[in-house]
Amino acid sequence: MGKMQEHSRRRFLGHAARLIVAGASLPLARPALAALANTRSLDFDHTHTGERVSIVFAIGEHYLPDALQRLNLFLRDHYSGEVGSIDPLLFDLLFQLRQELGCTQPFQVISAYRCAETNRSLRNRGAGGVARQSLHMQGMAIDVRVADVPLVDLRDAAISLGAGGVGFYPRDRFVHLDTGRVRYW
Repeated sequence: MGKMQEHSRRRFLGHAARLIVAGASLPLARPALAALANTRSLDFDHTHTGERVSIVFAIGEHYLPDALQRLNLFLRDHYSGEVGSIDPLLFDLLFQLRQELGCTQPFQVISAYRCAETNRSLRNRGAGGVARQSLHMQGMAIDVRVADVPLVDLRDAAISLGAGGVGFYPRDRFVHLDTGRVRYW
């Protein structure tokens, strides 16, 4: 590699490192980040809050702290407003699932983080599938669907990844994904 090419490569890598440190907090940074190699991004629509987010959450092995904070807020308990800490491995799982499906539509979020009080309330109401020690309370679970993907295909693709739990709720029109032990229901 010539000296000029090496200098340009170093400048590019230095710029990329500064973007990582900045955490993609500027609105214009997402297109620049998305253009970098090894970026992982996700798109979400929240069915209860009406909010939307499209975000680069990692570059290579590095998670972007500002992006994770923004996702924590976006995936908050929509009943109480309490913000939890979402397991970044859940974002990796969703990214892999999106790659597996080849889908372009955002994940529609039904539920993500749940505080203990919300979880208790939902169990007392007899809401189906609400575990006493739900991984939603630990920020390790999310319930989603994708507009252009049949629910059964979403479930099957999630199972094929062999990572975490996958619950199938066709009546309620969502698939539960978590970063706990591998299991299916």
